[in-house]
Amino acid sequence: MAVLANTFREKLDAGEPTIGTHFLFNDPDIAELIGDTGQFDYGEYVAEYSTFDMKQLYHLARAGQCGNLPLMIKLDQANQTFWAQAALGAGFKAMLYTDIRTPDDVDLALQAIRPDKPGTLGELGGHMGVKTRRPALAGYAADDYGADLDGIVTVIMIEKRVALDDIDAILERAAELGVDMTQWGPADYGFSFDQRPNPEEIREAEERVIAKSLEYNVAPRIEIGAVEQAQRYLDLGVRHFCIGWDRFLLNQGYTELGRGLRELMDGV
Repeated sequence: MAVLANTFREKLDAGEPTIGTHFLFNDPDIAELIGDTGQFDYGEYVAEYSTFDMKQLYHLARAGQCGNLPLMIKLDQANQTFWAQAALGAGFKAMLYTDIRTPDDVDLALQAIRPDKPGTLGELGGHMGVKTRRPALAGYAADDYGADLDGIVTVIMIEKRVALDDIDAILERAAELGVDMTQWGPADYGFSFDQRPNPEEIREAEERVIAKSLEYNVAPRIEIGAVEQAQRYLDLGVRHFCIGWDRFLLNQGYTELGRGLRELMDGV
């Protein structure tokens, strides 16, 4: 039996909009604090930009469970299969795969976490066997374990120039394999050119990713830093957001506190 109900999956299956937030600090208190607010459907641990080990993933997932918060992990592509399976073993309920460039990258991402059973992902087959980690601590409850794997939320990043060039094939494959969402990545998209596109060109590419995702029935998710940014995307058909990053919020908060008191004290 799954150690934590995947309420994130339940909301998606019900056709409801979702809200997440990012955290980069590997302190389990952060995941629990986010959950305790009661405002978020999941927390995204941005492991690609953080430091961690397998034991830390266990602590994070347990902390999320304390706050009734399913966790997503954002993985570095180079070692994604190992860490995706480690995160599932810790109790994470969603995967965000970076640097998707081709339909084959979508295959590899889904194979890593889907059950190794006949018919999984069509002819591809999944690569995840039964591992008696947190979702199966008490024994080999294979049926429940397999159902839990089938319910893991999957998100792929569209953030490379070559991915935009091949977006129809990528999204066709994503839809076929049951990918839940796309995530636009403007920073890496601009970085993948010899000369960075101007803001209007990046905006046009973003809107193309959103429109194409909706066309293929793979829900677009957008990252924003402020509530005021959401309306433009709502008008474009986006219903899933991940808002705020703990590191940036902390920097902003400390800056405002320090600046405010400094300005007051300078007049003393």
